[in-house]
Amino acid sequence: MIDTLIREARIIDGTGAPWYRGDVLISDGVIARIGHALAVDGNVAVVEAEGRYLAPGFIDAHCHDDLIFLREPDRPEKAFQGVTSIVVGNCSFSLYPADQHSRENLRQHFSGLLGETRDSEIFEDLNGYRDALMGEGVALNVVSLVGHAALRLAVIGHDRRPATETETEIERMCDLLAEQLRQGAVGLSLGLVYPPSAFAGDAELFAIGRTLQRYGKVLAAHVRSYEAGLMEAIEEFGAILRTSGCAGLLSHLQSAGRPNWGQIPAAIERLEAMRDEGIDISFDMYPYPAGSTWLLQLLPAAAMDGGLDGLKQRLRDPVALSVLRDWVENGGDRFHGQSKVFLIGWENVRLSAVSVDGLKHLEGLDMCVAAAMLDLAPFDLLLRFIEEDDGQTGIILFQLDEDDLHAACCNRLYMAGSDGLPRPGSKPHPRAFGTFPRIAGPLRRDKKWFTLEDAVRRMTSVAAQRFALVDRGLLRPGLAADLVLFEDAITDRATFENSRELPSGITHVWVNGIAVIAEGRQTGARPGALLSV
Repeated sequence: MIDTLIREARIIDGTGAPWYRGDVLISDGVIARIGHALAVDGNVAVVEAEGRYLAPGFIDAHCHDDLIFLREPDRPEKAFQGVTSIVVGNCSFSLYPADQHSRENLRQHFSGLLGETRDSEIFEDLNGYRDALMGEGVALNVVSLVGHAALRLAVIGHDRRPATETETEIERMCDLLAEQLRQGAVGLSLGLVYPPSAFAGDAELFAIGRTLQRYGKVLAAHVRSYEAGLMEAIEEFGAILRTSGCAGLLSHLQSAGRPNWGQIPAAIERLEAMRDEGIDISFDMYPYPAGSTWLLQLLPAAAMDGGLDGLKQRLRDPVALSVLRDWVENGGDRFHGQSKVFLIGWENVRLSAVSVDGLKHLEGLDMCVAAAMLDLAPFDLLLRFIEEDDGQTGIILFQLDEDDLHAACCNRLYMAGSDGLPRPGSKPHPRAFGTFPRIAGPLRRDKKWFTLEDAVRRMTSVAAQRFALVDRGLLRPGLAADLVLFEDAITDRATFENSRELPSGITHVWVNGIAVIAEGRQTGARPGALLSV
């Protein structure tokens, strides 16, 4: 490995302190020296920074790149954003652990989120996933959470009930979790609106939290509601953390649907009060006023009792179908939570990823326009997607308030996460291509949400601390040489209309001391690793 000297950079160290000018020497994969006019001997590659900013590599604290990393290990849309480490396994979705009895259920479950997943892409444990990742190498570092859904599918299946009938069920889940933690998983993620994670009860959640606490690992949670029940959902998550003593990360803090806008300041106040109480809690969020998920999230969680097969059978019952249609379009208290369609309208549901060829031409359209093209009502188009696309249809939901977004992203507990749902050939949410340049660029430069140093801190050291990545997130001698060199004009270029546009302004990215982006071009190097803690 040839040493690299980055000369005359404006160094942002990740702490939030003001930038300073200096040189940085990379040697053997780590930051060897920082200083002024460093003298070096031997064969050294020199990069003239010429006043560009040098920062720790950005850490995507929340994404869903588990599957795409196996298929596209160079991950250009992340590398060109300056991202050097990504956290996968969020919202209860991971590709492991699975046994011979649960792997088909887990395969179907994961396919709903990110498109058709092959049996060979489901793994017995984290070690199996690691081996697959490292087989051909990866460009970036991977940090993995265990998905709660995989535990439930392995022990309980799709049954709509808490694991309370026997202590053995909870013990089996905790034992399975503990093994993944010993193999290097950084924690576990809940998806408390996504079946089967949504079916968990207190005893199960408290036991999982205690297991994480014993290993010093984090509990990330897509909480029970981001609509009218947001405050109650925060209280539920706080109770898990309080009872178990583990650290917590509330995933993508938001308040969805115009009737619910304005809740974020109160939510943040409650999180701060929990910290005053001694609960270790923080949150992540993506910097866009729209979210992204898959079409089955327009139905209540109860509709997924028994998995996709159970849903399809339920939809053949005229009475059950009528009840679901009425709730989706008119809301009500028949099921837990609020109907997303009732809150935001079909016109604010945009199709982003369609797997079946016969409906692929509808990508990029909202549900009203798409349904009209087929002479259908929007709900009937939803039914057609469930039947023909097996519920794997991706959607974008325009549902958030800019003031709430500003309040969340500018709070001290915030860290950056893209929450991208990468599916090749689709029209995804632009956050998968632009989150980090958006924060360091327009939100910092034009909207004045952050200083540059604070923007970098939220994309580096805050996440590194949360996931116990002790050798990442700061620009310090002896730490891993995950670095990004960028211009003041850094900006995102992906939009909701042209969502796959790469950003501009990032010229070099190093992962473990090796350049994956050099002079604005991908090098083909794959120095990434699955980081264990």
